[in-house]
Amino acid sequence: MGATSGTNLTPERPRLSTHQKALSVNLDPLRYGTFAEIGAGQEVARWFFKVGAAAGTISKSISAYDMTVSDAIYGKCKRYVSRERLERMLDYEHSLNVERLGVSRGDATAFFTFADTVSAMNYKGTNECHGWMGVKYQAFPGDADNTIIIHMRMLDKENPLQQEALGILGVNLLYAAFFLHHTPDVMIESLLDNLTTDRIEIDMIDFSGIEFRRVDNRVMSLKLVQLGLSGAAMFGPKGEVLLPAEVLRKRPILVERGSFRPVTKVNIDMIESAHTQFSEEPEVQGKEVVELMEITMRNLLSDGNIDLRDFLARADLLSTVGKTVLISDYFEYYRLAAYLGRYTNEPIAVTMGAQSLRDLFTEQYYQGLEGGILEAFGRLFTRDLRVYVYPLLEPSGELTTAENISMPDELGNLYRHLMERGRIRGLNNFHRDFLHIFSRDVLRRIKDQDPAWETMVPPEIAEVIKKRRFFGWREKT
Repeated sequence: MGATSGTNLTPERPRLSTHQKALSVNLDPLRYGTFAEIGAGQEVARWFFKVGAAAGTISKSISAYDMTVSDAIYGKCKRYVSRERLERMLDYEHSLNVERLGVSRGDATAFFTFADTVSAMNYKGTNECHGWMGVKYQAFPGDADNTIIIHMRMLDKENPLQQEALGILGVNLLYAAFFLHHTPDVMIESLLDNLTTDRIEIDMIDFSGIEFRRVDNRVMSLKLVQLGLSGAAMFGPKGEVLLPAEVLRKRPILVERGSFRPVTKVNIDMIESAHTQFSEEPEVQGKEVVELMEITMRNLLSDGNIDLRDFLARADLLSTVGKTVLISDYFEYYRLAAYLGRYTNEPIAVTMGAQSLRDLFTEQYYQGLEGGILEAFGRLFTRDLRVYVYPLLEPSGELTTAENISMPDELGNLYRHLMERGRIRGLNNFHRDFLHIFSRDVLRRIKDQDPAWETMVPPEIAEVIKKRRFFGWREKT
């Protein structure tokens, strides 16, 4: 992450201080509600008390820090720092406000509840520092409810600094919900006002409610990556936004990187072949492997802007075949491996074609590292990571495999070392009949109205491409 709050992708807007934002909320006669905070003090409510005029904004401020007390109010949860706990806090406190105050002031008041449940740095500094934060609110008096939920990682190395960052983020979230709800892109960008991505990472955001009925949460999560607020976004097989930490935690991970324009039989064969081989490894046997189809953000950008239709097409196609999608900002594989390694100590596997393996050994990609390719590979293979190589059918009809691939002379010893150590392994359970298929060829055939493309992709993929006219498909005339 960089030292700024990411690239500014929206028109210039006034940059208010945290004090100005909190005071703007307090001086808005519509807003009245509850602050419920667990785990890092009442750092958000503190801002609204500190700037003045809080009596017109805060109906109640509570910190149910004790677990027994928290359970008594909100009910028991498996984990206290979880989305489930946050949603119970929001629902319970918001319903109380409407129930107790609706008759007396509901016609002139837009009620809200702000809540967070956080694991800030403990005394020994050994815990994962993260939390859930959200707001449930009426945009206007008597209106239906809206909800914004985020998950954040706190990156400061000291507890007081984490508490400070948490307070600023909470003020930003409330200000955005109340005054920027009509422009979700601007809302997201504003979340790190007066902060930096060195202090806070937001790796999930979810909008719901009447004000956000046209918001696609997948696109909003992608914005987090584009703006530098998060390193990756994850979407499930049903198109739902997922929290990477929950999906990946303590599980073996298998990743296939690609453009998936479109998803072909080779893409599916590659991940299935690697899954079979990976699952048979002694360290993985009997464990549930997480499969990820990963697209780097570099493949989604054109002249600095997201090609939205193209992204949605690929994400929808991958969900059609039941795959989980990871959109990352990690062009280098060693950075992707480091990201995945945050969440698991189990083995990690990357599957790629032989041509991508050649690219992996291209030294020019590592010129930004002082130690060059040796430093990059030291980072990549430090963890229990292995690469599974899918063969390449050459124009001559020969197969290039992990065993016979040619590497530059100066890298030959390094390659042989990684092969001997089992860090690079060939796949041997592939379908040879699929090796002639290349995405770029399929894409060309779709545009040229060559019906042969349908034999190169899974049937359900072909059906969606035609139904939704993806990649320039049109009826043959």
